Amino acid sequence: FYQLYQHIVDYIDTQFESYLQEELKIKRSLHNYHDSRIHACLYFIAPSGHSLKSLDLVTMKKLDSKVNIIPVIAKADTISKSELHKFKIKIMSELVSNGVQIYQFPIDDETVAKINTAMNGHLPFAVVGSTEEVSIGNKMVKARQYPWGVVQVENENHCDFVKLREMLICVNMEDLREQTHTRHYELYRRCKLEEMGFRDTDPECKPVSLQQTYEEKRQEFVGELQRREEEMRQTFVQRVKEKEAELKDAERELQGKFEQLKRMHAEEKSKLEEKRRSLEEEMSVFSKRKAATELLQAQAFNTSTNNKKDKDRKK
Repeated sequence: FYQLYQHIVDYIDTQFESYLQEELKIKRSLHNYHDSRIHACLYFIAPSGHSLKSLDLVTMKKLDSKVNIIPVIAKADTISKSELHKFKIKIMSELVSNGVQIYQFPIDDETVAKINTAMNGHLPFAVVGSTEEVSIGNKMVKARQYPWGVVQVENENHCDFVKLREMLICVNMEDLREQTHTRHYELYRRCKLEEMGFRDTDPECKPVSLQQTYEEKRQEFVGELQRREEEMRQTFVQRVKEKEAELKDAERELQGKFEQLKRMHAEEKSKLEEKRRSLEEEMSVFSKRKAATELLQAQAFNTSTNNKKDKDRKK
């Protein structure tokens, strides 16, 4: 069922949305705007003669808050007048029992109260359609021709087409437009504005101007903006503190490593100094030993030379 009627609902809502967007413009021009809102929905009912289908009831229930529904029995020439009368009563009874609100011709205006009261009693209108013209007397009329007779589209004794046309175009066209604007469109508009955060009444159900609603919404937005700015500031401060703590920890870690390397360097330097001193001492001892050895060698050489001279003299 949903897919069957949702296309109709979406189309009606699209026209409402277009009008609403024009209304919400800063520089709007509604007097030049082409109003495409749907002012009447002729809902054609199959002439079963029994009762409304579940699909018909569900669809009309979904549409009755969005458009002026005018139920119409199609192909009314397929059932007898007595069956048609009973079928009309059955349809109206089922619509009432199921809470379906159809468009009722207004009776509060004295100029049209009498005719509209009478026409409300004919609902739903039973119509016959035809594209063919048949010669009746000396003129051509829209009609359906059967072997047993002719059904004239514009003959009120044959169907309600003339009544339907009269009620829609001549008598109640402006009321249909007014009902669309003040009832169906206003309901759509209120729901859409509430979704956007606007409302027409305060908690005490007193009317609220659009300017007041706008100012309240602006204050709410400013408050929300300030709250988010404060949250962002607190988050930024917290992250800065966390980063500073991380940097301090990293600095302490680097300082610790530096001190450790410094100690290792000092220890290594101390070891090298110790080795240098030890090497210098060894070199000093070696030099002394070398000098002593050289002295002993010189003394031994001198002694040998002197002994040789003594032997030579004795000879």
